[in-house]
Amino acid sequence: VKNVAAVAVSATLPPMYSRGQTIDVTVSSIGDAKSIRGGTLLLTQLHGADGEVYALAQGSVVVGGMNATGASGSSVTVNTPTAGLIPNGATVEREIPSDFQMGDTITLNLKRPSFKDANNIAAAINASFGGIATAQSSTNVTVRAPTSPGARVAFMSQLDDVQVQAEKIHARVVFNSRTGTVVMGDGVALHAAAVSHGSLTVSINETSNVSQPNAFAGGRTAVTPQSNIAVNHARPGVVSLPESSSLKTLVNALNSLGATPDDIMSILQALHEAGALDADLEVI
Repeated sequence: VKNVAAVAVSATLPPMYSRGQTIDVTVSSIGDAKSIRGGTLLLTQLHGADGEVYALAQGSVVVGGMNATGASGSSVTVNTPTAGLIPNGATVEREIPSDFQMGDTITLNLKRPSFKDANNIAAAINASFGGIATAQSSTNVTVRAPTSPGARVAFMSQLDDVQVQAEKIHARVVFNSRTGTVVMGDGVALHAAAVSHGSLTVSINETSNVSQPNAFAGGRTAVTPQSNIAVNHARPGVVSLPESSSLKTLVNALNSLGATPDDIMSILQALHEAGALDADLEVI
Protein backbone atom coordinates (compact mmCIF):
# COMPACT_ATOMS: atom_id res chain seq x y z
CA VAL A 1 0.00 0.00 0.00
CA LYS A 2 1.52 3.31 -1.08
CA ASN A 3 -0.25 5.68 1.28
CA VAL A 4 0.83 4.14 4.60
CA ALA A 5 3.53 5.85 6.68
CA ALA A 6 5.50 4.74 9.72
CA VAL A 7 5.32 7.52 12.30
CA ALA A 8 6.52 8.41 15.78
CA VAL A 9 3.78 9.64 18.12
CA SER A 10 4.54 11.74 21.20
CA ALA A 11 2.65 13.86 23.72
CA THR A 12 3.23 15.69 26.98
CA LEU A 13 1.12 14.65 29.96
CA PRO A 14 0.79 17.59 32.39
CA PRO A 15 0.76 16.89 36.12
CA MET A 16 -2.55 16.19 37.88
CA TYR A 17 -4.37 15.31 34.65
CA SER A 18 -7.14 12.77 35.21
CA ARG A 19 -8.44 9.86 33.15
CA GLY A 20 -10.67 10.98 30.32
CA GLN A 21 -8.99 14.34 29.74
CA THR A 22 -7.39 15.01 26.35
CA ILE A 23 -3.95 16.24 25.32
CA ASP A 24 -2.33 17.30 22.04
CA VAL A 25 -0.33 14.77 20.02
CA THR A 26 2.67 15.30 17.73
CA VAL A 27 3.04 12.93 14.77
CA SER A 28 6.32 12.70 12.81
CA SER A 29 7.26 10.43 9.93
CA ILE A 30 10.18 8.08 10.62
CA GLY A 31 10.15 6.33 7.25
CA ASP A 32 10.48 7.47 3.65
CA ALA A 33 7.06 9.12 3.43
CA LYS A 34 7.21 12.46 1.63
CA SER A 35 4.12 13.86 3.35
CA ILE A 36 1.54 12.92 5.98
CA ARG A 37 -0.79 15.74 4.98
CA GLY A 38 -4.41 14.59 5.11
CA GLY A 39 -3.44 11.44 6.99
CA THR A 40 -5.23 9.78 9.88
CA LEU A 41 -3.49 8.24 12.86
CA LEU A 42 -4.89 4.86 13.82
CA LEU A 43 -5.46 4.00 17.47
CA THR A 44 -2.02 4.16 19.11
CA GLN A 45 -0.89 3.46 22.65
CA LEU A 46 1.37 6.09 24.23
CA HIS A 47 3.83 4.57 26.69
CA GLY A 48 5.77 6.30 29.45
CA ALA A 49 9.39 5.65 30.38
CA ASP A 50 8.18 2.92 32.75
CA GLY A 51 6.51 1.05 29.88
CA GLU A 52 2.97 1.71 31.10
CA VAL A 53 0.26 2.98 28.75
CA TYR A 54 -0.69 6.52 29.76
CA ALA A 55 -2.85 7.61 26.82
CA LEU A 56 -4.51 6.43 23.61
CA ALA A 57 -4.15 8.58 20.49
CA GLN A 58 -5.96 8.69 17.17
CA GLY A 59 -7.40 11.21 14.73
CA SER A 60 -6.72 13.36 11.67
CA VAL A 61 -3.29 14.97 11.45
CA VAL A 62 -3.07 18.73 10.90
CA VAL A 63 0.02 19.48 8.78
CA GLY A 64 1.33 22.98 8.05
CA GLY A 65 3.60 21.95 5.16
CA MET A 66 3.14 20.48 1.70
CA ASN A 67 5.07 18.63 -0.96
CA ALA A 68 4.45 18.46 -4.70
CA THR A 69 6.33 16.22 -7.16
CA GLY A 70 6.25 16.35 -10.95
CA ALA A 71 6.35 13.40 -13.34
CA SER A 72 10.00 14.08 -14.18
CA GLY A 73 11.05 14.03 -10.53
CA SER A 74 11.09 17.78 -9.84
CA SER A 75 9.60 18.63 -6.46
CA VAL A 76 8.69 21.59 -4.29
CA THR A 77 8.53 21.40 -0.49
CA VAL A 78 6.99 24.07 1.77
CA ASN A 79 7.73 23.91 5.51
CA THR A 80 7.67 20.37 6.97
CA PRO A 81 5.05 18.08 5.41
CA THR A 82 6.26 15.03 7.35
CA ALA A 83 5.24 16.25 10.82
CA GLY A 84 1.92 17.41 12.19
CA LEU A 85 -0.33 17.83 15.19
CA ILE A 86 -3.58 16.27 16.40
CA PRO A 87 -5.25 18.79 18.74
CA ASN A 88 -6.74 16.95 21.74
CA GLY A 89 -5.89 13.74 19.91
CA ALA A 90 -5.05 11.58 22.92
CA THR A 91 -7.22 10.51 25.83
CA VAL A 92 -5.52 10.05 29.19
CA GLU A 93 -5.86 6.48 30.47
CA ARG A 94 -3.45 6.56 33.41
CA GLU A 95 -2.74 9.38 35.87
CA ILE A 96 0.70 10.46 37.05
CA PRO A 97 0.99 9.90 40.82
CA SER A 98 0.89 13.19 42.75
CA ASP A 99 1.86 14.00 46.34
CA PHE A 100 -0.46 17.02 46.43
CA GLN A 101 -2.52 15.54 49.29
CA MET A 102 0.47 14.25 51.26
CA GLY A 103 2.12 15.95 54.24
CA ASP A 104 1.29 19.23 55.95
CA THR A 105 3.12 21.47 53.44
CA ILE A 106 2.99 22.21 49.73
CA THR A 107 5.89 23.40 47.59
CA LEU A 108 5.51 26.15 45.00
CA ASN A 109 8.03 25.76 42.18
CA LEU A 110 8.93 28.93 40.28
CA LYS A 111 9.06 28.47 36.54
CA ARG A 112 11.81 31.10 36.30
CA PRO A 113 14.32 31.00 39.18
CA SER A 114 14.49 34.32 41.02
CA PHE A 115 15.46 35.02 44.63
CA LYS A 116 13.51 38.27 44.49
CA ASP A 117 10.34 36.60 43.24
CA ALA A 118 10.64 33.77 45.78
CA ASN A 119 11.03 36.28 48.61
CA ASN A 120 8.11 38.40 47.33
CA ILE A 121 5.86 35.34 47.06
CA ALA A 122 6.62 34.24 50.62
CA ALA A 123 6.11 37.79 51.93
CA ALA A 124 2.77 38.19 50.12
CA ILE A 125 1.48 34.84 51.43
CA ASN A 126 2.57 35.64 54.98
CA ALA A 127 0.87 39.04 54.77
CA SER A 128 -2.42 37.34 53.86
CA PHE A 129 -2.32 34.15 55.94
CA GLY A 130 0.31 34.74 58.63
CA GLY A 131 3.76 33.20 58.86
CA ILE A 132 3.07 30.03 56.89
CA ALA A 133 5.41 30.49 53.88
CA THR A 134 9.19 30.19 53.64
CA ALA A 135 11.38 30.83 50.60
CA GLN A 136 13.73 27.84 50.46
CA SER A 137 15.69 28.85 47.35
CA SER A 138 15.37 30.79 44.12
CA THR A 139 12.96 28.14 42.82
CA ASN A 140 11.05 26.79 45.84
CA VAL A 141 8.63 28.27 48.38
CA THR A 142 7.13 25.95 51.00
CA VAL A 143 3.72 26.73 52.49
CA ARG A 144 1.97 25.05 55.42
CA ALA A 145 -1.44 23.88 54.27
CA PRO A 146 -4.46 22.00 55.65
CA THR A 147 -4.19 18.23 55.53
CA SER A 148 -7.78 17.34 54.62
CA PRO A 149 -8.37 17.16 50.83
CA GLY A 150 -11.35 19.53 50.73
CA ALA A 151 -9.72 22.15 52.94
CA ARG A 152 -6.48 21.97 50.94
CA VAL A 153 -8.26 22.58 47.64
CA ALA A 154 -10.13 25.55 49.16
CA PHE A 155 -6.84 26.88 50.55
CA MET A 156 -5.17 26.64 47.13
CA SER A 157 -8.04 28.56 45.52
CA GLN A 158 -7.46 31.37 48.03
CA LEU A 159 -3.71 31.17 47.48
CA ASP A 160 -4.24 31.76 43.76
CA ASP A 161 -5.79 35.15 44.55
CA VAL A 162 -2.71 36.48 46.39
CA GLN A 163 -1.21 39.42 44.49
CA VAL A 164 2.59 39.29 44.12
CA GLN A 165 4.91 42.01 42.86
CA ALA A 166 7.01 40.02 40.41
CA GLU A 167 10.08 40.98 38.45
CA LYS A 168 9.63 42.09 34.88
CA ILE A 169 8.28 39.21 32.83
CA HIS A 170 10.81 38.16 30.24
CA ALA A 171 9.60 38.45 26.66
CA ARG A 172 9.27 35.32 24.53
CA VAL A 173 9.67 34.56 20.86
CA VAL A 174 7.98 31.34 19.77
CA PHE A 175 8.94 29.48 16.58
CA ASN A 176 6.94 26.72 14.94
CA SER A 177 9.54 25.12 12.70
CA ARG A 178 6.95 22.87 11.01
CA THR A 179 4.63 25.65 9.85
CA GLY A 180 7.12 28.53 9.65
CA THR A 181 5.15 30.59 12.17
CA VAL A 182 6.94 33.18 14.31
CA VAL A 183 5.19 34.92 17.23
CA MET A 184 6.89 37.77 19.10
CA GLY A 185 5.52 39.40 22.23
CA ASP A 186 5.34 43.16 22.67
CA GLY A 187 8.04 43.07 25.35
CA VAL A 188 10.77 41.99 22.94
CA ALA A 189 13.64 44.49 23.15
CA LEU A 190 16.91 44.81 21.28
CA HIS A 191 20.34 46.12 22.03
CA ALA A 192 22.26 47.96 19.33
CA ALA A 193 23.09 45.59 16.47
CA ALA A 194 23.58 45.40 12.72
CA VAL A 195 21.96 42.61 10.71
CA SER A 196 23.16 41.41 7.31
CA HIS A 197 21.15 38.72 5.60
CA GLY A 198 21.48 37.05 2.23
CA SER A 199 19.82 33.95 0.86
CA LEU A 200 21.11 31.19 -1.37
CA THR A 201 18.57 29.63 -3.75
CA VAL A 202 19.26 26.50 -5.78
CA SER A 203 16.78 25.64 -8.54
CA ILE A 204 16.88 22.26 -10.32
CA ASN A 205 14.77 21.82 -13.45
CA GLU A 206 14.63 18.40 -15.03
CA THR A 207 13.77 18.00 -18.72
CA SER A 208 13.78 15.05 -21.09
CA ASN A 209 15.53 15.18 -24.48
CA VAL A 210 14.41 12.85 -27.27
CA SER A 211 17.11 11.61 -29.64
CA GLN A 212 15.58 10.56 -32.97
CA PRO A 213 17.90 8.70 -35.41
CA ASN A 214 17.88 9.48 -39.12
CA ALA A 215 15.70 7.46 -41.41
CA PHE A 216 17.10 4.01 -42.35
CA ALA A 217 19.96 4.54 -39.86
CA GLY A 218 18.99 1.45 -37.90
CA GLY A 219 19.09 3.27 -34.59
CA ARG A 220 16.50 3.51 -31.86
CA THR A 221 14.79 6.52 -30.39
CA ALA A 222 16.28 7.32 -26.99
CA VAL A 223 15.06 9.56 -24.19
CA THR A 224 17.81 11.16 -22.13
CA PRO A 225 17.20 13.17 -18.95
CA GLN A 226 18.81 16.58 -18.57
CA SER A 227 19.08 18.57 -15.33
CA ASN A 228 19.48 22.35 -15.39
CA ILE A 229 20.84 23.78 -12.14
CA ALA A 230 20.66 27.50 -11.35
CA VAL A 231 22.19 29.04 -8.24
CA ASN A 232 20.98 32.48 -7.14
CA HIS A 233 22.82 34.14 -4.28
CA ALA A 234 20.81 37.20 -3.27
CA ARG A 235 22.81 40.27 -2.39
CA PRO A 236 22.68 40.71 1.40
CA GLY A 237 21.37 43.91 2.93
CA VAL A 238 22.52 45.50 6.16
CA VAL A 239 20.09 47.03 8.65
CA SER A 240 21.18 48.90 11.76
CA LEU A 241 19.03 48.43 14.87
CA PRO A 242 19.32 51.12 17.57
CA GLU A 243 19.41 50.47 21.31
CA SER A 244 16.09 49.44 22.93
CA SER A 245 14.33 49.00 19.62
CA SER A 246 10.64 48.19 19.84
CA LEU A 247 8.86 45.24 18.29
CA LYS A 248 7.60 47.50 15.49
CA THR A 249 11.15 48.58 14.66
CA LEU A 250 12.30 44.95 14.58
CA VAL A 251 9.43 43.85 12.33
CA ASN A 252 10.01 46.75 9.93
CA ALA A 253 13.71 45.95 9.78
CA LEU A 254 13.09 42.28 9.01
CA ASN A 255 10.52 43.19 6.35
CA SER A 256 12.98 45.59 4.73
CA LEU A 257 15.40 42.68 4.35
CA GLY A 258 12.69 40.65 2.61
CA ALA A 259 13.03 37.94 5.25
CA THR A 260 10.77 34.90 5.14
CA PRO A 261 9.57 33.24 8.37
CA ASP A 262 12.44 30.73 8.13
CA ASP A 263 14.87 33.63 7.64
CA ILE A 264 13.36 35.43 10.65
CA MET A 265 14.00 32.34 12.80
CA SER A 266 17.66 32.30 11.78
CA ILE A 267 18.08 36.06 12.26
CA LEU A 268 16.47 36.09 15.71
CA GLN A 269 18.53 33.10 16.81
CA ALA A 270 21.70 34.88 15.66
CA LEU A 271 20.67 38.07 17.51
CA HIS A 272 19.99 36.01 20.64
CA GLU A 273 23.41 34.32 20.42
CA ALA A 274 25.03 37.73 19.99
CA GLY A 275 23.29 38.99 23.15
CA ALA A 276 21.34 41.63 21.23
CA LEU A 277 17.88 40.09 21.69
CA ASP A 278 16.37 40.43 25.16
CA ALA A 279 13.88 37.56 24.98
CA ASP A 280 13.57 33.82 25.44
CA LEU A 281 13.43 31.69 22.30
CA GLU A 282 11.10 28.69 22.23
CA VAL A 283 10.81 26.21 19.38
CA ILE A 284 7.64 24.09 19.18
